[in-house]
Amino acid sequence: MNIQTAKLMAAMIHYDCGDTRRIQHFMKVHDLAAVIGEMEGLDQQTQRILESAAILHDIGIHISEKKYGSSAGHYQEIEGPAEAEKILRTLGGYSDEEINRIQYLIGHHHTYTEIEGMDYQILVEADFLVNLYEDSSPRSAILAARERIFRTGTGLRILDDMFAGPEEDS
Repeated sequence: MNIQTAKLMAAMIHYDCGDTRRIQHFMKVHDLAAVIGEMEGLDQQTQRILESAAILHDIGIHISEKKYGSSAGHYQEIEGPAEAEKILRTLGGYSDEEINRIQYLIGHHHTYTEIEGMDYQILVEADFLVNLYEDSSPRSAILAARERIFRTGTGLRILDDMFAGPEEDS
């Protein structure tokens, strides 16, 4: 991990201070996104954008809960990009182009139609991998996600390896 990513992760841990569940969530999404991106051969800038977006992807949750009384994905997509920009600009080291793309990914990471770009696809896959586990999803949901969401070879292999087992729910 490079120092810029480490600083962003530390800033997001501070942002989510006291919310261990959400801190653990974004760290897992980041790690899976990083692995998938590297294995799929992303260029350095796209990998950097992907990893930054993975760290910040749920940054809109707290504001959504306060403003709308809900942490629904739609509200996170509305509130997250502006919050992410504040952190990215405070840290520095991000170009306007990178910030815009990170904001776009955060503002669409719960939208599964018209996925454009490998960074977007991988972010969605990494978030699904973590959510399927954290939500104790039934095998039917895992298979539906495999069919409808996953497109990268690495993401599919990780999904199959993580959730391999009996065909029926236990």
